[in-house]
Amino acid sequence: MSNRPVQSCGSSQTTPFRSAAIEFYNLFKSLHIIGVVLLLGNVIVTGLWKALADRTRVSSTVAYAQRSVILTDWIFTCGGIAFILIGGYTMAGSAHLSLLHTRWLFWGQVLFGLSAVIWLFVLLPVQAAQSRLARRFAADGEIPAAYWELSRRWLRWGVLATVPLVIIVCLMVLKT
Repeated sequence: MSNRPVQSCGSSQTTPFRSAAIEFYNLFKSLHIIGVVLLLGNVIVTGLWKALADRTRVSSTVAYAQRSVILTDWIFTCGGIAFILIGGYTMAGSAHLSLLHTRWLFWGQVLFGLSAVIWLFVLLPVQAAQSRLARRFAADGEIPAAYWELSRRWLRWGVLATVPLVIIVCLMVLKT
């Protein structure tokens, strides 16, 4: 084996071990980025098209949008979260980064936790209540005032849950 230093990942002079480690890291980095795109893309786009559907005040459209929120949360939000956690913690571990003493990782986790708390304890219960109401008004056509109040709450808290996610992206990119 050579005593030459291992070159950066773009170099043709990497050792086979270093090359495999870089490929492993890049695989999980890709998984992490895909997770971010799925999660952040879903929460932003869902908020927009749900608000647009609500503006129509057409009960069948509003009910359909409400059912779709639940479906897209299970597929894209939960899937994105899983990819973010698997990719992020695997990368941090393989790079031997301290999750508590690396500032951008620490604050990223705190903000992710804050967003998760809002999602679990505010947004999911609101969505469940909206879904129950939507099943009823999809059949009879009358959207109750309670739905509109829940919809405003969902939108306000949804924005509050999204802001920390956007800040996390900045922390991860800038590593500050």
